[in-house]
This record gives sequence, structure tokens and C-alpha cells, in this order.
Amino acid sequence: MAEKPPEDGFLRRDLAFSYRLYRPAKPSVECLFLLHGSGVDETTMVALARQIAPRAVLVAVRGRIAQEDGFRWFGRITPTRFEQESIRIEADAFAGFITEAAKRHGLDLSRTVFLGYSNGANLVSTVMLLNSGLIERAALLRPMPVLDDVPPADLGKTRVLIIAGAADLTYAPFAPALVALLSRHGAEVDARIIASGHEIGDRDAEIVRQWLAGPAIAIAQAN
Repeated sequence: MAEKPPEDGFLRRDLAFSYRLYRPAKPSVECLFLLHGSGVDETTMVALARQIAPRAVLVAVRGRIAQEDGFRWFGRITPTRFEQESIRIEADAFAGFITEAAKRHGLDLSRTVFLGYSNGANLVSTVMLLNSGLIERAALLRPMPVLDDVPPADLGKTRVLIIAGAADLTYAPFAPALVALLSRHGAEVDARIIASGHEIGDRDAEIVRQWLAGPAIAIAQAN
């Protein structure tokens, strides 16, 4: 009889996207879906996520488009122009993946945060715009808008954190446009600029952790 593979970090291929599930011994009710940047894989976001929420269940997902020795989330024409058909196909597939993964692993999407970096952050914002209400909380690190045509969307129940790097000369100039786009569709957006380039690290983890705790702290102070 074959030994059952460990749940913690085992690469699963049972849904539309390959992913790893990390469930702590004593998990909290929180869940983080992790979407990596270009040219790497799903494991690269795990350490940052554990800094942010050590007891959260993590769903580390792998993009389906091959790039060099890693993966990305949709096709690219230039560093700041993207294949629109690829974006919509992958965003639609990922929306289905979210629902299926939540059912399979008993995840509460109302207590779930989508943490995306660069190309992964761009997929998260696209899924939000194309599937209103599916994603309620998202932390987007070094993002930019990627859809040429944005359909009507109701993001009135969505909270978004956007963190740009002041020295990220390629992508940071696009961050204000994404803030305006999401705000225009009703999202509550908290936008930050930090002393960083395109890389992410401890300061990002600290900001995301504080942002996630914000509503709970406000309620406690009100009482």
C-alpha cells in the first residue's frame, strides 16, 4: 500500500492549477492564497506569507505559463504590455480554481486574503474586476493594471492593499492608475509607497500584517 503523501507542501495537480497546501498544526481561521511573480514558482511566496500570518492555511499556487526556469500567470508582449486573451483565459480559470479549492479543502473565502506579487498581483486584480465579489480581500505587491478593456464591476465589498516600491522605475508609475481603477469600481483601497525597488521583503510583510489587523483593532477601540 502506497504511503499517503504529506499534506504540508505536497505539490497537488488535482485542480486546474498546480498548488501546495500548507496547514499548520493549530491553524487559525485565516487563509492566504499566494500568487508568485514572473519566472519563479509557488514556493517563493511561502516565507513571506508565514511572516504575515504564521498560523494561516496557505494555498501556494503555480502560474500555468512557462517562463525561463519558472512560471508566470499570463502571456507578455513587453514588460508593461500583456496578451489580453491570455489574461482573460487564465483569470477565468483561476476564478474556477478558487471556488474548487475552497470546496475541496474547507476554506472560508470570507476569511481569505489573496497575496500577489508583480505578475501574480496583476492576475488577482484582473480576477477581481472580471468576477465581482469572488475576492473580498487582496494585498497586491508591486502591481499595475493590465486589462485594456475593463467591464462593469462592483467591488463595493472588496478591501485592497497596494504596495509600490519608490525605486521600482518600471512598475511604480502605473500603481496610481490601478488605485484609481479599483477605487472607481467601489473598492476600499489602501495605497502605500515604500523605500524599495521591485523586490519584496520584511517591510512588505509588516505592512500587510498591520493592514490585516486593522479592522479588528478599530472594532476593539470602538468598544
